[in-house]
Amino acid sequence: MQRISVAASLQIEFSMRKDHRPYWVKKLQSRINAWYSKRYVYPAFDHLGKEARFLAPRSLAIHGAGITAGDYLHLISNPLNPIKMTTWQDKSTQGRITLGHYCLISPGVEMTSAASISVGNNCMIAADVMIHDSDWHGLYNRLRPFRCTKPVTLENNVWVGARAIILKGVTIGENAVVGAGSVVTQPVAANTVVAGNPARVIKTLNPNRRRLTREFLFTQQSDYWEQQDTIDAYFTLDNSVTHWLRTVIKPTNTD
Repeated sequence: MQRISVAASLQIEFSMRKDHRPYWVKKLQSRINAWYSKRYVYPAFDHLGKEARFLAPRSLAIHGAGITAGDYLHLISNPLNPIKMTTWQDKSTQGRITLGHYCLISPGVEMTSAASISVGNNCMIAADVMIHDSDWHGLYNRLRPFRCTKPVTLENNVWVGARAIILKGVTIGENAVVGAGSVVTQPVAANTVVAGNPARVIKTLNPNRRRLTREFLFTQQSDYWEQQDTIDAYFTLDNSVTHWLRTVIKPTNTD
């Protein structure tokens, strides 16, 4: 019988209807991820703020100089759908990616910069979003890269829906929402919702209405990550090693 590695078994767990791992196994994996992150992921940033969290950090693909992030960055990567952040350099330019405080980035997000991609505080970027600040090649001269670059800016509290594409020269204003699957080629005004290809305004938000942002999660008296740990402990309380291994080796339709 083919041997099943721990990494493979953990990946199989994600296909189950519930998480069958005992709490101590989840805690051990979390500690290993934290060690790996500090050893290998942190050095990939020019600067990384406090309390960053990375899910599946070994799947992250972070390459190039000039990548910085603020406090409480949360990257939810996945071995089958990794987060990719890349900066490019030539003789006269150096790409940069700057992430603000309290940002959430989901699986499959791809940011590639030859100029500058700036993401403000409290931004949420959903799965499979692509952000590029360059066309990479001209329409007529397709031999020399990086000639068609313009910075991309997401201001504070922007929410980008799944599979949206944001192209060079775009500024998305504060509190704006980009609908799933949109292709954004022009600036987006603050407090608007845009959708479509090309993206157009479909709704205007009330700028005076009270908003809750991701910052709220981390500025309360109780620690957000401790709360999540308590929830994990509760839902895995009855999980046994024997049952967990059985679901890995021989899962059923009740798992």
